Amino acid sequence: MKNIIFFLLIFSVFFTGCKLKESKQQEPKLIVGIVIDQMRYDYLTRFSDRYSENGFKRLLKNGFSIENAYYNLIPTYTAVGHASIYTGTTPDNHGIISNNWYDKFLKKTIYCVDDDIYRTVGNNSDAGKKSPSRMYTTTVTDQLHLAQNMNGKTIGIAIKDRSAILPAGHTANAAYWFHGKQKGQWISSNFYMENLPNWVTDFNNSDKANNYLKTPWNTLYNINTYTNSIIDNNLFEGKFKGETATSFPHDIPNLKVTNGNFDILKGIPAGNSFTADFAKAAILGENLGKSEFTDFLAVSFSSTDYIGHQFGPASKEIEDTYLRLDKDIADLLSFLDKQIGKNKYTVFLTADHAAVDVPAYLQSLKIPAHYFDIQKFKQSALEITKKYFNSIELIENISNYQIFLNKQKIESLGLDKNKVADKLVEEILNFEGIYKAVTARTLQTTRFFDGIMNSLQNGYNQKISGDVMMIPYPATLIRGRTGTSHGSGYSYDTHIPLIFYGNGIKKGVSKSKYEIIDIAPTIANLLRIEAPNSSTGKIITEALK
Repeated sequence: MKNIIFFLLIFSVFFTGCKLKESKQQEPKLIVGIVIDQMRYDYLTRFSDRYSENGFKRLLKNGFSIENAYYNLIPTYTAVGHASIYTGTTPDNHGIISNNWYDKFLKKTIYCVDDDIYRTVGNNSDAGKKSPSRMYTTTVTDQLHLAQNMNGKTIGIAIKDRSAILPAGHTANAAYWFHGKQKGQWISSNFYMENLPNWVTDFNNSDKANNYLKTPWNTLYNINTYTNSIIDNNLFEGKFKGETATSFPHDIPNLKVTNGNFDILKGIPAGNSFTADFAKAAILGENLGKSEFTDFLAVSFSSTDYIGHQFGPASKEIEDTYLRLDKDIADLLSFLDKQIGKNKYTVFLTADHAAVDVPAYLQSLKIPAHYFDIQKFKQSALEITKKYFNSIELIENISNYQIFLNKQKIESLGLDKNKVADKLVEEILNFEGIYKAVTARTLQTTRFFDGIMNSLQNGYNQKISGDVMMIPYPATLIRGRTGTSHGSGYSYDTHIPLIFYGNGIKKGVSKSKYEIIDIAPTIANLLRIEAPNSSTGKIITEALK
């Protein structure tokens, strides 16, 4: 009997050990986070008849698609979106309230990832004086490092510095971004390293950037087949410097000099292909997915945003860009299959925000749309404080649809700052273009549980935001009549794609509503690690095996 019990114990230990080993082997060797800058959800459906079977369609057919994924915050800008994706929370916690914002302590406008403590690695410019120090919380990439006792590698890659730095987190091995100008190089900061790795230097010396600028940008297919976009030459699109029309082809070789030399690469589809090339080089150069630990590659495709800003969502340029990006995605997935192995990696794909149709175009269709005159508004706000408080010095700054009060001046005049803020809210609602306004005190004392006011509240950070917050009417922009932008809490800016694919992911579709802050805790749960330290999102359990 003792022999039987002993045998059973040995078998149990052996079986348990095998199961644990098997479980460990089943964990993804590499997580690839793909963020497409300014991608609307409807780009997945609008151009689907022209997508290949191996790009977006592969992710949709073999992954798990969230059809109703939204941003639950204002403003919907690049830095805010990337920070929220990877921290699993909103600006009220992570502190990235915009791309640029007025710092009421320093009394100046600051940029989200600027940091003069550090220097550029890769060239002699100031473009690398960056860090994630203004992001208050951890990211899922940080948590993976902590869970693995700082083993495994995390790499952030994007043409935009903020899109590489914020996703990579505070503990990243590296973040790389593109510095165009005269040379066209991938650079970094000594926050991460003292010198570029050899593989980055080799890539910079490969002349890839220049090769992408040797041919004009023409449509991938016959332009007459581009039926999901408006007429090519129109009044609603911007031009490259030196162009006389907005239409194809765009003569990139001859436009290069007048458009910032290598900077022009940012604003054409080749910028996405170039980013994918560098991502693949990173996988090879860093041996990602080859160790016993899980690595994380955060890749953001930024060129879609530059193109969207210039030409707008209805343009043939956007249609062509996404048909080309589909091929880049297909190529990257094929590369991952070969280098990492099928079912050994996990991908999520989403966007940092979407975009509104060009307001002038909407107006031409008799759809309500607006342009906000910020200079006129600033003058109006000063007139309000002059009328009711006999001073034009009570406002320190107006930016990002926020008003920062001059508290020292208000105090010196013996005024009540709350009364000043209340009066501004009451009066600015009469200004053309302002739909809603609320004081910071209201956001601190009243909880909004849904709708656009909830989004505004989620974007309000008590420490660094302004004293009065405003919401414009739908389809309102502060800019000229060509091209588009984003930033609002309306559906055109907040509805984005969200697809999970690969190791640990089910096949399927969900029509339930989820928020962008749900990505980080879901990936954390997949990896069986702690979620970011201020995460407020929920786990998308139906996407996980």
